[in-house]
Amino acid sequence: MKTTKRFLPISTLTCLLTLSAYVSAQPVVTRLTPPSELFSSGQPAPIIARFLPEQRFDLQATIKPDDANKSITKAEFAINNQLVKVSTALRDCSTGCLPNVPKNSAVATVRAITIKTPGTHTFTMTATQSDGQKVVATGNFEIVPFENGGQKVKNIIIFLGDGMGVAHRSAARIVAGGFAQGKSIKPLAMDTFPVTGLVKTASLNSIVTDSAPGMAAYVSGNKGNNNEEGVFPDDTLDPFDNPRIEYLSEYLKRTQGKALGIVTTADVFDATPAANAIHTSNRGAGTGIVDQFFDDRNLTGLSVLMGGGRKWFLPSTVPGSQRSDRNDYAFSSTDAHTADIVKRWGASAGKLDKDRDLIADFKSAGFAYASDKSSLDAVNPAQTNKLLGLFAYSNMNVALDKIDGRRGKKNGVKGSVVDDFGFPDQPMLEEMTVKALDVLSKDKNGFVLMVEAASIDKQAHNMDTERWILDTIEFDNAIRVGQSFAQKRGDTLVIITADHEVSGVSLIGGSIVSDSKLAELAKDGGVANLRDKVVGAYEKAGFPKYRLANDGYPETNNVDNRLLVGYGANTDRHEDWRTNDRPIQDSQQPFSKSEPLSVYPADLITRDAEGKFMVTGQVPGNSGVHTASDIPLSAFGPGAWSFTGVMDNTDVFFILGQAAVKGVVKPKGFPSK
Repeated sequence: MKTTKRFLPISTLTCLLTLSAYVSAQPVVTRLTPPSELFSSGQPAPIIARFLPEQRFDLQATIKPDDANKSITKAEFAINNQLVKVSTALRDCSTGCLPNVPKNSAVATVRAITIKTPGTHTFTMTATQSDGQKVVATGNFEIVPFENGGQKVKNIIIFLGDGMGVAHRSAARIVAGGFAQGKSIKPLAMDTFPVTGLVKTASLNSIVTDSAPGMAAYVSGNKGNNNEEGVFPDDTLDPFDNPRIEYLSEYLKRTQGKALGIVTTADVFDATPAANAIHTSNRGAGTGIVDQFFDDRNLTGLSVLMGGGRKWFLPSTVPGSQRSDRNDYAFSSTDAHTADIVKRWGASAGKLDKDRDLIADFKSAGFAYASDKSSLDAVNPAQTNKLLGLFAYSNMNVALDKIDGRRGKKNGVKGSVVDDFGFPDQPMLEEMTVKALDVLSKDKNGFVLMVEAASIDKQAHNMDTERWILDTIEFDNAIRVGQSFAQKRGDTLVIITADHEVSGVSLIGGSIVSDSKLAELAKDGGVANLRDKVVGAYEKAGFPKYRLANDGYPETNNVDNRLLVGYGANTDRHEDWRTNDRPIQDSQQPFSKSEPLSVYPADLITRDAEGKFMVTGQVPGNSGVHTASDIPLSAFGPGAWSFTGVMDNTDVFFILGQAAVKGVVKPKGFPSK
């Protein structure tokens, strides 16, 4: 078939070219916040950003002019075609923006807005360029309605086993509870919670989350990028000026006057504890994070803070301090972009003050201070309304090493683990939990308490099996404390969950040799001696028999026919299946290059290298990694019945909010305990 070429008239072609040039000569909105699929693809679903009625959040947009000689002179936001009456701060990117953002771009921000009306809302940003050209960008978000209420909860306790997946729980049950003819003898406390569901853990920018947005999703209702907590991503360099999302603690402090408690075995600046109260795009900004804990305590209701991390509280002139102006924050009163954080959110302006004595500041504000277990024991809750406990320079020692110290097996020995950091008298997690509840329960308005077992994650990264198993048992002991508190009161909702799973833990079986034989085989080394002669699967695995001491932990971890654990998200490592005398070097410790820390194994390759059994990893680097696996969530108390099925991590926030504000109706037939 012959085709005929058809040409447009010159006049029409000229018109189209002119129109094309006109259309291309427009500014472009490169980022619109809150994140929205409507903005990204034009699709109305899924709804990315969701908020409780009157929960505070920021609006923001980045606008790029159509050429380098123009600028953005005006921007305004509207919600459902109604102009937002809060003034818009317009900041140019000549300085302080990411390298890939053109210098003449502008960041438009409206701080701390609230919407009461439930449903899906459309918001638009209209920007004007210096030549009069305009651009409009549209997104959406949802205000999640409260349902008709039932029994309201006064207190919320969130137990967060960092990195704890199903297999971590199972391993702790096998070691601590034992088995008889296929039945577990003693359940974990977390096993007795009446409701368990599954949580999807993805962050805003990856199917594999890290701890910062993983925790923040539970207490803000929104996704964040990895490494970010309590904020949406933006295009500025300042890690403390990102668009904010009001936390559960802030929301309930503002609306109900509730207190906040944070207990962790990590450095308190670490991602999980910080993601309950701190707004930053950099989870590593230690000085600014701990300063914000104190400076904004009246916003969050912070009344209890316990864990490690003394290095951030000590003036920079004190040995062991790691305070620095480089990771602190200070909001300028002359820059509306940051000044509005102070004006609209009521946040502190901050100050670059590396020589600040933050412990003294907490004391001056009425906080009792505990530096070790003995001083924590001495705290009288009847006379204490606020409590700060800092038990190590950085991360606290793990359960295995604290237990060995208490049993006297290593106590007094130069270079023992429990003495490494100058803090041999560290409390167990359950002891910290008891004291936190004693203090917080005095608050007439109730409280939110987050208790983190941080080193389940840290030691699973290191594939240090016995250390993370014992930390899971320690975690369960703390859970038992919270469960007992809730049982006695009847007004407290308790949940147990994790921010993600780490290292792809699997329980592959049990050793088919005695511990003495295993030690002998390890000396000769190699795959043939260790894997082929040790690993028993199916019926050969049998039932490992750990004998518990009076403190509830195994008398020894090196038992005959021990539990064997494999890792699916592992790096190359040496393995001998036996308990490591020393943990891997903790680079976060300020004295990590000093003995005895410097003589610890540097990584998974150097540890157990003498055995010559190399396990080939599936990921690069020198540490196991987080996975995208769903993780379990168990619940107890009023509102527990809402945590069934498979849920997104952000769903948890809205269930907690419903329970605290309106209450949850108990379904018929649901057990009371």
